[in-house]
Amino acid sequence: MAIETSETQNPLHAKVITDPARFDHILQSFERPHILQSSHWAALKAPVWSGRQIVWGNETSPEAAASILTRRLGRLPVKIQYAPKGPAVRPAIASWQKILSGLEAQVRSNRALFIKIDPDVDAESDLGRALISLLRKRGWVFSPDQIQFRNTVLSDLSAGEEALLAGMKQKTRYNIRLAGRRGVEVSASDDFNAFYALYAETSARDGFLIRPRDYYVRVMSRLQGHDLGQLLLARASEEIVAGLFLFRFGPTAWYFYGASSSKGRRNMPTYLLQWEAMRWAKAHGCTTYDWWGAPDVLEESDPMWGVYRFKEGFGGRFTRWIGAWDYAPNVMLYRAYTRVMPRVLALMRRRHGGREQSGS
Repeated sequence: MAIETSETQNPLHAKVITDPARFDHILQSFERPHILQSSHWAALKAPVWSGRQIVWGNETSPEAAASILTRRLGRLPVKIQYAPKGPAVRPAIASWQKILSGLEAQVRSNRALFIKIDPDVDAESDLGRALISLLRKRGWVFSPDQIQFRNTVLSDLSAGEEALLAGMKQKTRYNIRLAGRRGVEVSASDDFNAFYALYAETSARDGFLIRPRDYYVRVMSRLQGHDLGQLLLARASEEIVAGLFLFRFGPTAWYFYGASSSKGRRNMPTYLLQWEAMRWAKAHGCTTYDWWGAPDVLEESDPMWGVYRFKEGFGGRFTRWIGAWDYAPNVMLYRAYTRVMPRVLALMRRRHGGREQSGS
């Protein structure tokens, strides 16, 4: 397929990449490639979602890349598309102009109801403001279904360990060292079943929905098997008291799944666990630690305020992305979909007694 835009007289070609390793290599040439855009994530979402990986421009110096997931809505003859945390685009508004045109064209050619994108572009940056304006002008709408966290906390890992510790709040540094003095030990593990048991305990206590065990075991096994993830467990007196699973891709590591026991909290195991996770990410070449989630509004009334304060204590910076945006060729059908689906999702969540943790 080719894209003609008012900005260029030459068509920008889009090529489907069928070699997963080749696509991931291309994806990592961008500034902030996201693991949810990798071929590994597309494989993990199959068979419910079918993935297609596309590169725009020259493969050796591409202008954009996207892993686009497509699925049918039950038995209905309706398809929806999603580029989770994508597409990856060179940081120029002219590049975005071309790629949005290409995404719109492929939605129409695939007869999908809509496509959703949610790239990691800082909403407060010049590019972010320009991109939001461009999306609106082209008929994209801010999605009523923000699947991933729009806001997050980012920690810069480029400094040395002593500098990282110095950049934390005093209480955080104290609790990291306190955990060590009280005998908490953190180690890498492949005991995914033990982690899931702790995750289920955390879910029941804190009131969020999780998926069945097999889903998480499949995710963790694949990513850890390809050195793109790591399970870390914290133990006190040989008992598992906390755990987390990290994703990594390119220069970024993400704290995706976390769990803790009600026992031994006074020993502050989660503080040492997170510090060891940051050290693991740094040792694997990551320069950014993405804490994966922050409040919608920075107010104490927000349900995530306590979690945010914990993350902020490690020296992280609050970041607001532009969020998820939808493009639909048929606006009337899209509006009907957005009226019905929230009710269906709300019913499913009530039946399960909570909401699903984003990112899972």
